[in-house]
Amino acid sequence: MANTPHSNVLQTPELTFSECFFCQPKSEEILHENELALCLVDNHPVVKGHCLFIPKRHAPTYFDLTPDEVLAINELTQRARERLMTEDPTITGFNLGTNMGSSGGQSVFHCHFHLFPRRDGDQDNPRGGVRRIFPEKARYN
Repeated sequence: MANTPHSNVLQTPELTFSECFFCQPKSEEILHENELALCLVDNHPVVKGHCLFIPKRHAPTYFDLTPDEVLAINELTQRARERLMTEDPTITGFNLGTNMGSSGGQSVFHCHFHLFPRRDGDQDNPRGGVRRIFPEKARYN
Protein backbone atom coordinates (compact mmCIF):
# COMPACT_ATOMS: atom_id res chain seq x y z
CA MET A 1 0.00 0.00 0.00
CA ALA A 2 1.38 3.41 -0.87
CA ASN A 3 1.69 5.85 1.98
CA THR A 4 -1.05 8.41 2.23
CA PRO A 5 -0.04 12.03 2.91
CA HIS A 6 -0.71 11.35 6.62
CA SER A 7 1.66 8.40 6.65
CA ASN A 8 4.43 10.39 5.00
CA VAL A 9 4.09 13.14 7.59
CA LEU A 10 4.10 10.53 10.35
CA GLN A 11 7.24 8.81 9.01
CA THR A 12 5.95 5.28 8.73
CA PRO A 13 8.20 2.96 6.72
CA GLU A 14 6.72 0.78 3.99
CA LEU A 15 6.53 -2.88 4.97
CA THR A 16 6.02 -5.87 2.73
CA PHE A 17 3.53 -8.58 3.67
CA SER A 18 6.35 -10.87 4.79
CA GLU A 19 7.92 -8.14 6.98
CA CYS A 20 4.70 -7.37 8.88
CA PHE A 21 3.81 -9.92 11.54
CA PHE A 22 0.35 -8.34 12.01
CA CYS A 23 -0.38 -9.25 8.40
CA GLN A 24 0.22 -12.91 9.33
CA PRO A 25 -1.25 -13.50 12.81
CA LYS A 26 -1.21 -17.00 14.25
CA SER A 27 -4.67 -18.50 14.76
CA GLU A 28 -4.03 -18.98 18.49
CA GLU A 29 -3.44 -15.22 18.86
CA ILE A 30 -6.91 -14.28 17.52
CA LEU A 31 -9.48 -13.56 20.24
CA HIS A 32 -12.22 -12.02 18.07
CA GLU A 33 -12.64 -11.26 14.41
CA ASN A 34 -15.02 -9.71 11.94
CA GLU A 35 -14.84 -9.09 8.20
CA LEU A 36 -12.34 -6.20 8.40
CA ALA A 37 -10.51 -6.46 11.73
CA LEU A 38 -8.99 -8.73 14.35
CA CYS A 39 -8.60 -8.64 18.12
CA LEU A 40 -5.33 -10.29 19.12
CA VAL A 41 -3.63 -11.35 22.32
CA ASP A 42 -0.73 -8.98 23.00
CA ASN A 43 2.44 -11.11 23.06
CA HIS A 44 4.09 -8.65 25.46
CA PRO A 45 1.19 -7.69 27.75
CA VAL A 46 1.50 -4.69 30.03
CA VAL A 47 -1.37 -5.96 32.22
CA LYS A 48 -3.53 -9.08 32.38
CA GLY A 49 -6.07 -8.93 29.54
CA HIS A 50 -4.05 -6.50 27.36
CA CYS A 51 -5.16 -7.03 23.76
CA LEU A 52 -4.72 -5.43 20.35
CA PHE A 53 -7.08 -4.45 17.55
CA ILE A 54 -5.83 -4.36 13.97
CA PRO A 55 -7.31 -3.97 10.51
CA LYS A 56 -6.92 -7.06 8.34
CA ARG A 57 -5.69 -4.82 5.53
CA HIS A 58 -2.18 -3.47 6.02
CA ALA A 59 -2.61 0.17 6.96
CA PRO A 60 0.23 1.97 8.77
CA THR A 61 -1.80 4.24 11.08
CA TYR A 62 -5.29 5.19 12.21
CA PHE A 63 -5.29 7.94 9.59
CA ASP A 64 -4.94 5.29 6.85
CA LEU A 65 -8.07 3.37 7.91
CA THR A 66 -11.31 3.49 6.00
CA PRO A 67 -14.47 4.49 7.89
CA ASP A 68 -15.63 0.86 7.69
CA GLU A 69 -12.37 -0.36 9.23
CA VAL A 70 -12.75 2.12 12.09
CA LEU A 71 -16.26 0.79 12.74
CA ALA A 72 -15.03 -2.81 12.56
CA ILE A 73 -12.31 -2.13 15.11
CA ASN A 74 -14.78 -0.32 17.34
CA GLU A 75 -17.13 -3.32 17.22
CA LEU A 76 -14.30 -5.60 18.35
CA THR A 77 -13.26 -3.27 21.19
CA GLN A 78 -16.82 -3.45 22.52
CA ARG A 79 -16.85 -7.23 22.21
CA ALA A 80 -13.47 -7.56 23.95
CA ARG A 81 -14.57 -5.22 26.75
CA GLU A 82 -17.68 -7.31 27.37
CA ARG A 83 -15.63 -10.52 27.48
CA LEU A 84 -13.00 -9.04 29.80
CA MET A 85 -15.59 -7.58 32.19
CA THR A 86 -17.39 -10.94 32.33
CA GLU A 87 -14.20 -12.93 32.91
CA ASP A 88 -12.52 -10.56 35.38
CA PRO A 89 -14.66 -8.69 37.92
CA THR A 90 -11.54 -6.88 39.24
CA ILE A 91 -11.48 -4.66 36.13
CA THR A 92 -12.68 -1.14 36.99
CA GLY A 93 -11.45 0.89 34.00
CA PHE A 94 -9.65 0.82 30.65
CA ASN A 95 -7.10 2.69 28.58
CA LEU A 96 -7.47 2.48 24.79
CA GLY A 97 -4.80 3.97 22.59
CA THR A 98 -2.67 3.88 19.50
CA ASN A 99 0.78 5.20 18.63
CA MET A 100 1.19 6.88 15.25
CA GLY A 101 4.50 7.57 13.58
CA SER A 102 7.99 7.11 14.95
CA SER A 103 7.87 10.26 17.07
CA GLY A 104 4.49 9.13 18.43
CA GLY A 105 6.12 5.94 19.72
CA GLN A 106 4.95 3.57 16.99
CA SER A 107 7.31 0.64 16.56
CA VAL A 108 5.12 -1.75 14.53
CA PHE A 109 3.95 0.05 11.41
CA HIS A 110 0.63 -1.75 10.97
CA CYS A 111 -2.14 0.21 12.66
CA HIS A 112 -3.02 -1.27 16.02
CA PHE A 113 -4.88 -0.18 19.12
CA HIS A 114 -4.03 -1.33 22.62
CA LEU A 115 -6.74 -2.04 25.19
CA PHE A 116 -5.40 -2.07 28.75
CA PRO A 117 -7.79 -3.29 31.44
CA ARG A 118 -7.26 -1.29 34.63
CA ARG A 119 -7.91 -2.22 38.22
CA ASP A 120 -8.29 -0.07 41.32
CA GLY A 121 -4.85 0.24 42.90
CA ASP A 122 -2.82 -0.90 39.88
CA GLN A 123 -1.09 2.53 39.99
CA ASP A 124 -0.65 4.87 42.93
CA ASN A 125 -2.13 7.77 40.98
CA PRO A 126 -3.73 6.83 37.65
CA ARG A 127 -5.13 10.34 37.14
CA GLY A 128 -4.01 11.81 33.84
CA GLY A 129 -4.00 8.41 32.10
CA VAL A 130 -2.60 8.75 28.59
CA ARG A 131 -1.42 12.29 29.37
CA ARG A 132 1.42 10.60 31.26
CA ILE A 133 3.37 10.22 28.03
CA PHE A 134 4.49 13.69 29.13
CA PRO A 135 4.71 13.13 32.91
CA GLU A 136 5.16 16.81 33.71
CA LYS A 137 1.82 17.51 31.95
CA ALA A 138 -0.18 14.69 33.55
CA ARG A 139 -1.39 16.89 36.40
CA TYR A 140 -3.61 19.62 35.05
CA ASN A 141 -5.61 20.94 37.98
